[in-house]
Amino acid sequence: MIKMFGIKNCDTIKKARKWLEHHNVDYQFIDYRLDGLTAEQLSLFSQKLGWQNLLNSRGTTYRALPETTKTNLTETFALELMLQQPAMIKRPLLVHDNTYLLGFNIAQYQQLLDN
Repeated sequence: MIKMFGIKNCDTIKKARKWLEHHNVDYQFIDYRLDGLTAEQLSLFSQKLGWQNLLNSRGTTYRALPETTKTNLTETFALELMLQQPAMIKRPLLVHDNTYLLGFNIAQYQQLLDN
């Protein structure tokens, strides 16, 4: 089963969920805020995708960080921040078997379904 991780009220999540539902794809939605996220899950996501890719640097939560924090960000500290503030994780994150997709990209989603 496909798992989608994200935040329910995110516009990109809404688009991705609508696309999956339109294509009759069964999936489980895991809301970082409501369902939680473990350090182990986040560490695995980081291993598969890279912590820099996971970090939502366009979001208001990240932009509100002090400039010194952003400049000196390490993987360990970034993962701690993402656990504390899940809005700092890029969304959606789709997991199916051993495939991890970050963001909503129709071509990638279609390819995932075709495999």
